[in-house]
Formats: sequence, C-alpha cells, structure tokens
Amino acid sequence: MNAPTRNIIFCPHPGPQTAFIEAPVFETVYGGARGGGKTFACLGEFILHAQTWGGLAKGLFLRRTRESLKDAIREAKGLYRGIAIWKSTRNEFHFFNGAILVFNYLDKDDDAEQYQGHQYTRLYVEELTQFPDPTPIKKMFATLRSANGVPCQFRATCNPGGAGHSWVKARYVDLGPFNVTTDAETGLQRVFIPARLSDNPSLQKNDPQYVNKLRLSGNAQLVKAWLDGDWSVIEGAFFSEFSEEQHVLDHKTVAAAFNSDWRFFSSGDWGSARPFAFGWYGIVPDPFWVGKKRIPRGAIVRVREYYGMKPGEFNVGVKLPAEMVGAEFVRRTDEKLLYGVLDPAAFKQDGGPSIAERLASVGARFRPADNKRVARAGSFGGWDICRFRLLGEDGEDGTDPVPMFYVTERSPHFIRTVPVLQHDKQKMEDLDSESEDHIGDEWRYGMMSRPWLPKAVRKAQSNNPFLAENAFWGDFKNPREPERIRI
Repeated sequence: MNAPTRNIIFCPHPGPQTAFIEAPVFETVYGGARGGGKTFACLGEFILHAQTWGGLAKGLFLRRTRESLKDAIREAKGLYRGIAIWKSTRNEFHFFNGAILVFNYLDKDDDAEQYQGHQYTRLYVEELTQFPDPTPIKKMFATLRSANGVPCQFRATCNPGGAGHSWVKARYVDLGPFNVTTDAETGLQRVFIPARLSDNPSLQKNDPQYVNKLRLSGNAQLVKAWLDGDWSVIEGAFFSEFSEEQHVLDHKTVAAAFNSDWRFFSSGDWGSARPFAFGWYGIVPDPFWVGKKRIPRGAIVRVREYYGMKPGEFNVGVKLPAEMVGAEFVRRTDEKLLYGVLDPAAFKQDGGPSIAERLASVGARFRPADNKRVARAGSFGGWDICRFRLLGEDGEDGTDPVPMFYVTERSPHFIRTVPVLQHDKQKMEDLDSESEDHIGDEWRYGMMSRPWLPKAVRKAQSNNPFLAENAFWGDFKNPREPERIRI
C-alpha cells in the first residue's frame, strides 16, 4: 500500500510496560492497577511487530463486548495516525507496510467457533478477568499460527475482579511476578507482569488529579488495589464481608472441639459439564476458641467440601454419573447427618429417575433446598442469610462483630471462588451466575436450611407491621426437622 508515512518512535515506559512488550514467551499477561498503560502497551507492541514482519504480521484485538472496544479503537486511531488506515466496515487497521490488526469481541464460547481457520501472529485480549472461564480464550490459541515462521504470541491485560478473577489469578498471577513458567503438557511458556499506576508517569503528568478521582470512587482498601494492583482485594465482590483472617479456621482445632453435642448437615449443587459441589456443615453447640477467635454458640462451620472440577480446567465439570458421585459422597461422610439439602433442579424427572433419586439409590439422600436467591414479599433471600452469617452479631461491650459462619482450610474451592463472586450488572442484589458460582449456590442452600438473623434485624422486623404479616421464620418451618435439634 503506497501512502505517505510518518516516522514513529514508540517509547514504552521502562519497567513492567517494557517487560510486557519485550517478553518472548507464548502467553504474557499484564495486569493489576488501573491506569497502568496496559492498552497503550498492547497497541504499541503491535507497531513493533508490524515493523519487523510487515505484511506477514496479522493481529486480533479482543474484548468481551462490542461496546467496550470503542475506547481501545479511539486510542489506536491516535497512535496509528500516519502509519495505518482504519477500515470501519471491517473493523481493521491496515498498515501501510501490509500488516493488519483486527478488532472484535468474544462474548460467548460459541463466538470462538467463528474464528476456525483464521491465522494470526498476535492475539491481544483486554480485560481478561471479564471472561468467566478460559474456554473461549483457549479455543482462540488455535488461531496463533504462521506458515512463514513468524513468532506467534498471546498477550492479555486485566484488573483484579470480574467473573474470571479466580481462573486468571490461578493461571497467571499466582505464578509470581516475572516468573516464566513452562506448561508441563504443552511445553509452552507463560508469565505474569504486574501493573501499577506508578508505571505510567504519562498519565500522572497529563492528569495529576487521577489518583484523587480514584479515592472518590471507592473505599481505602479498594483504592489501594487500584493503585498497586493488589489481587487480594476484589473490585465488585458480592461478598466483600468475607475475610480469610476472620472466617477461615484451622481444621484440626475445629475437629478437636467436636463432641456428641455437635450436629451436622450437608448441602449440594449438582453439575456435570460444570462442577458439582457438596459441603458438610457443623452447628456449634457451645462456644470454643481457635487462637484468639471465640466461635459462638449457634455458628455454622463448613468443615470440608467435595468439588467436582476437572483438574486444571477452571469451571469445567468431571461428568461423572450421579451414582458414582453419591457413593463418593457417602464414603466421605464421617458424621451422622441431620439432613441434606440439594438444588431443587436435581429432583426434576425427564423420562427417567431424577439426579436426586440416583444419588439416593447409593445412600446419598437429600431433600429439595429452598432456592430463594433475593428478598421478596417481606422475606429475606438466600444471599441475605449468607451475608448475615458472615457479618455476625455485635460483640460484648460494643466490640467488633463476631461472625456466625466459618470455613476450614479443607474447603479450598470455597475460599478460592466465593470471595471473588461478582454482582449481576443487570440485577445488583443478585450475583453474576456466569461466574464459578457452584459453591456459592450450594452454600446458600445450606444456610437457607438454618436461617439466622442478627438481633437488630429481628427487632426491626418485629416492629414493622408489613414484615410481621410476612413472617420470615414461617417460610423456613420444616415439619421434617424437629424443633428440638434447632440451635
């Protein structure tokens, strides 16, 4: 393509931005703080790639939605002025040396199918944590190939939070910063490069009030995450009340407190293509101590779990028959259970025995769980009950609240998935069901089987005529569970 060109010198900032651009590995993820110059780094990296390989360079720039592409395209138009032409009908930048960069979106797994047969030498994915699981991204890896020997690479950017926080953190962030890791199965390498606001002095120079604007947008802990890229603080977390320090207990210490007065129950969420989840819960009959934590009477402790996820494949089920799962559930059950509750969908029949019947055939017996998610008609929803348990009751003499729910470290998938669950953007009182929410649902079923309200909420309810007419506790009376075992 013959056209006037301008000399361009792309100058990344020294440090992480330069490391991201120069990384020679197959998968490079640049993530963390807001304002770290991540989009600029991706667009600039393609300039260097195009200058080296000319017409053999073809890139694909993806985001989850079409709308979210607009800012990236706008930034690219400024950066590529004089070296490329934007073809709006094709969503492509055509560089004067023959290189092409395509912009598109990838909303669902099925969207990846349209790229079968495509060939790219660069794949850029912005906001990687917006993808609930890695399936569509992994499908896109197949498009990275070149018959001409051009080195093909995947590069992505992300911030903490989002429906895919858990799998992105496990696959990349937990490797450690700048630690190149070789995949045992494929031999391909991947690396995580942390982004901090301080890595982008251009933004701080051009918008000196940016940090103050962030401080107006969130609490101190969240703002720190935005500035430093702290992956332990989750933006948009549905259960921001959860804290490993507060809610996670040493299992051996909990087990040492078990006696004949403890009562146990279980809950489950069925899955085949997606993971299934089962949890075992203990009801605390008398207060006991775990270190400096006083675990109160009536608290519930999740003592362990059984999670059916394909090893190394986040949010992918193991597709085991219900009979095998039920038999393993029975084998893992050490306690005498008061009852078990299970996802009501598992009781549906479709020309044969239901999942619940098949589980029961091998001794894993459950009753249908209350599947109420959000509050309605004066009664509380399941997420409310979970949140009340996390918050707990005010301590004596105005001390910090004491939680009424705990989990031991023998529930690693609860600890991994529940804290990063996100709000549904269309229905903020509910959570985003596209995320890895299976343990969240199973936990909700269990907590709804033993609802608990703080004293202040009970008092407010008793003083409200509307709520009194729609009595909360009446929704949960169950004649199959004698009142004498309620704690």
